[in-house]
Formats: sequence, structure tokens, C-alpha cells
Amino acid sequence: MESDFERLATAMRPRLHRYCARMMGSTFDGEDVVQEALARAAGAWASDVEQPERWLFRIAHNAAIDAIRARGRQNNVMLDPQLDVADEQADAEARVSVAGSFGAFLPLPVPQRACVVLIDVLGYSASETAEILGATVPAIKAALHRGREALVTKPRAAPRAPASETERLRLRAYADLFNAREFNALRDLLAAEVRLDLVARTQMKGRAQVETYFARYEASDRRWRLAPAFADGRPALLATALDDPNARSVVLLEWEEGRIATIRDFLYASYIMDGIAISTL
Repeated sequence: MESDFERLATAMRPRLHRYCARMMGSTFDGEDVVQEALARAAGAWASDVEQPERWLFRIAHNAAIDAIRARGRQNNVMLDPQLDVADEQADAEARVSVAGSFGAFLPLPVPQRACVVLIDVLGYSASETAEILGATVPAIKAALHRGREALVTKPRAAPRAPASETERLRLRAYADLFNAREFNALRDLLAAEVRLDLVARTQMKGRAQVETYFARYEASDRRWRLAPAFADGRPALLATALDDPNARSVVLLEWEEGRIATIRDFLYASYIMDGIAISTL
């Protein structure tokens, strides 16, 4: 039976990702933070937690701050409690559409980024945001105003990671075998200690376990087609449902000595497609 925490995590995961991806400037880095936050929250969960959604967002925010610090992107991670309250009329005039483009948020100092995402993307009030971030309402309003004014209004394409000819050929070969439903040939490519992250569903390690991953696609009533692509600036495989072109997902592969060492499949995490930049590889 699903626990109260598992139900909360399942319901909140898309919103947590919308926040973390924009804080990190990357859908995949954002998912890493979501997984870390949920692991922390699972260890701290108690049935009498007040305002569990805000509690979970506070943990996700702290996990994002830790990740930003670890990567040397501190950029003023603390809110300034002395900031003046912004003029509401000027704030309204400065407000822009911020639902997409993860990279557009990176130029903002972290406190401004957090306020803009929580309020303008996720719809929290200033008081709710103050509770999540542990700040005063005046500080939240000031950071929001400055963030809105500074936010880049034109979406920026994610910088592309280099894709070698070897990587392109491997992605193409994997896609061709998958599309031909040659799943046994794909199983033959797995490394002995291969790892699978079927995001938001399960994780597996070792060839014996991961071989069963392909059975999900073999038995599924929905057929998928893979194509090499850049997803959020990274070489990847874009999965598109043959019966619905709007149903899409992403698969990331890592290789060691010509064999598949890691598969990261977002089939059950469709929320990662919100705002992701996809282009032809």
C-alpha cells in the first residue's frame, strides 16, 4: 500500500521539478536535485508535518542551494532582509512570461531566481514563498521585483555539449535497433554492471536486472520511436509515441568501452518535457 509520503512525493514531483530545473538551469540537473530532495524528505518524514507541500518545497530549495554551492555557482544564495519593498505598479509593468527556458533564469542571483520561479511560475503567494525560503515578505517582494526586471525576456538555447562522431553513431545504432524492435541486440550491448534509472519509477543495477527493462517496451501497447537529438543541450534520444506525436520523452545513455553503462529513461517522468529545449543532433 502506498504511504502518505509516497502519495505526497508522486503528486508534488512535477512541481518540484519545475522549480529545481529552473534553479539549476537544466532539466536533468533539476531532476538530480529532485531525487536528492525526496531522499532527504523520506528520511525526515513524519505524519504530523504541518503544510507538507511547503515543507517539501523547503527541502527541495535547500537541496538546490547545496547543489549550486557545490558547483561554485553561489551568486548571492541568501536573501537580503534589508531590501526595500518594491513599488507594486512598477513591479506589474516589469513582469514577463517566465514559464519556459530554464537557461533564462541563470543570470539571476539565486534569491531572485527562487522568488520568480515560486511566485510567477508556480503561483505561490509572497507569504507562502517567505515561509518556504525562510525570509520576510518585504524581502521576498523586493527580490521578486528585481528578478522580474532583470530576467532575460528572450528564451536562451541551452549550450550544446560536444557530441563526437562516435557518440552520434552509437545513438543512431541504438535508435535503429530499438525502432526495429531488436531488443535482444540491445541487451547484448549492456555492460555487466549497467545501471538503469527509470525516473520516477524504479532503479536497477546489473545486466540480469536491466535486461528486463526492454520487456516493458516489448509488452507495451504503445509503440515508441527513438531519434538522436540534443535535449537541454545534451546528446540524447528523443522518444515519440507513434500514435501521438505530442507524447514525448527522453533517454540518456552513457557508454564504457563500447558497452552501455547507464540508461536514464524519463518515460514515466513526462514533466521533464516542460520547458526543455529539443533540437536535431
